Amino acid sequence: MGRIVVSCATSVDGYLEGPGGDLSQMPLDQSFNEHNAALVVGAARLLYGATTYRGMVGYWPSQLENPDPAERSIAQRMADGIPILVVSDALGPDDTGPWRGQTTIVRRVDAHQTVADLRNEEGDTVVFGSRTLWSDLMAHGLVDVIHLLIGPKVVAGDTPAFAGVPSTGLHLQDVRRFDNSEAVLLTYSL
Repeated sequence: MGRIVVSCATSVDGYLEGPGGDLSQMPLDQSFNEHNAALVVGAARLLYGATTYRGMVGYWPSQLENPDPAERSIAQRMADGIPILVVSDALGPDDTGPWRGQTTIVRRVDAHQTVADLRNEEGDTVVFGSRTLWSDLMAHGLVDVIHLLIGPKVVAGDTPAFAGVPSTGLHLQDVRRFDNSEAVLLTYSL
């Protein structure tokens, strides 16, 4: 059975971005890259919303020579053709660029059933970014695991991580500290 795994980086005060949507305010360090690389390498497939997908397809194809080994491993996994699903009513095949052959566009009306069906497939489906998507999936009981990578900064941002998510019980599975980092990774099952 597959799991739907959400990876979410937040500030210690629970925001996904700084004021005005400023991502540079987020306390992300090498632990963020290493954690994401491990998830991508171990994933059977990736699931994104349209906005995050556009950012990913615009970034990763040019990172195969990145000096950071974690970034290179993510770029290589993408280049190797990891299956990607993107939930969108606006994107079409012309928007998939170099990932056309590995991207499946799922219309929003079909998203819940598609994600439910992914649980019957082997391997994890990992969601990065895509807060609108994973919040909706969480509200409908379609998230199995959430990784909260909490960075050591109060950003007083505009977008709370769990805005729009109903009260949901979580079960702590793991707490991890990273070498040379003040970030903490909390892993919960739902």
